[in-house]
Amino acid sequence: MKVLAVIGGGPAGLTAAHQAQEIGLPLHPVVLEARDLVGGIARTESHAGFRFDIGGHRFFTKVPEVERIWETICGDDFLTRPRQSRIFFRGRFFDYPLKIANTLRQLGVIETSRVLASYLRWRIFPYSREDTLEEWVTNRFGDRLYRMFFKTYTEKVWGVPCTEIRADWAAQRIRNLSLTKAVWNALTGANDTASLIEEFRYPRLGPGMMWEKMRDRIVADGGEVRTGVFVRHVLRDGFHVTALEIDQPDGRGGREIVQMPVDEVINSMALRDLLLSLDPPPPPEVLAAARQLKYRDFLIVVLILDRAAPFPDNWIYVHSDEVTVGRIQNFGAWSPEMLARPDHAAIGMEYFLNVTDAMWAEPDEDLVRKAAKELEAIGLAPADSVIDGCVIREPKAYPVYDADYMTALDVIRGWLDKFHNLQTVGRNGLHRYNNQDHSMLTAMLAARNLMGESHDLWQVNVERSYHEEFTTDQRQKTTLAA
Repeated sequence: MKVLAVIGGGPAGLTAAHQAQEIGLPLHPVVLEARDLVGGIARTESHAGFRFDIGGHRFFTKVPEVERIWETICGDDFLTRPRQSRIFFRGRFFDYPLKIANTLRQLGVIETSRVLASYLRWRIFPYSREDTLEEWVTNRFGDRLYRMFFKTYTEKVWGVPCTEIRADWAAQRIRNLSLTKAVWNALTGANDTASLIEEFRYPRLGPGMMWEKMRDRIVADGGEVRTGVFVRHVLRDGFHVTALEIDQPDGRGGREIVQMPVDEVINSMALRDLLLSLDPPPPPEVLAAARQLKYRDFLIVVLILDRAAPFPDNWIYVHSDEVTVGRIQNFGAWSPEMLARPDHAAIGMEYFLNVTDAMWAEPDEDLVRKAAKELEAIGLAPADSVIDGCVIREPKAYPVYDADYMTALDVIRGWLDKFHNLQTVGRNGLHRYNNQDHSMLTAMLAARNLMGESHDLWQVNVERSYHEEFTTDQRQKTTLAA
């Protein structure tokens, strides 16, 4: 049987293989994952019996087909969890989504008046262009609220000024939110902004449970999921991929490099890496465009505390620039089964940085001490309550929307679209800041393309509100959500 090679065993890659089997493609799916665990950035890691995510992963979607897959794979292992999150700013905690009484109490009447005055000024005299995130957010919230609740955190996450981040990011992630809507939601309890949902589903053993179950389903249905396999080169003859050169375990405790003939390829590894792995290489202008693509890297320090969780939130956004941590997860609030002991807590201290930063190379024990001190500095728990910890480093966690990325993508897409048997999907495969469901949808459509359908994968979740309708074919409308 002909081979469908799927590069990457995250949500997109696994979904591509699963969908290929579901729709009866006459291809043998082989998923190649570099890590020992499947799930990509949505995998679940463990330490000393405690389970934790690489960031939190809610299961909420308006895509019926994605919902069906989740239900089929995970079913009774889903929990329904309440969302609770807050913002830490100027030494205080603000409910998020906004609650009017809490916000007024924390800001005070004078500061609230200044926020409203700033909002009115920018609604009357907005920026005439909205090219950057700063312009986009300021036009909708006013300069004062932008600087309080957007600027510091966003720049901590992305490592560049908001004046260098494109408005595309805001349009994709927070397009359906405005100050007037936030205040109305706070007063009435209404909420139609997908990123601010009040309830979500979550596998009882973490998001990795979903992808481990999908891996098992693929294998049970006759496919393959190989872990610890690195794709070194994608070999091509013109615009036809002929084979993959892979570095894999040799079954004797060592490793071997072999060529794997392929008939179709669905890629979900980072787009830049895909272009740089092609042999022969792409034209110089395409390689130059690939090298323009940038990524933000991610590091999580998991702290094990000798006491129950010191706060009830699923996560806390840290807007204060007095500490380096950007977001704090409380994994027991996602599911009690994430904890090895109910009287202990597992807290994830998330840091957004680049692999070239000095902090990336710091020893794990130093990072655990640093994270414990920051947990205490915020006032959540004393540093001496930390009895254990571990560190996970995640390169290329987030595709960056800088001033050059769209021009680079136009060049790359124009060239890749000429291939007869290569499609690229998912967050990093499309350099698109997608959530799990959007990544899955691109993979599902890629599999359907192999059945003769014609879906433009690059247009999934492009400048759309998460609640807008997206047409997958002329007969069916599917709604996207975060």
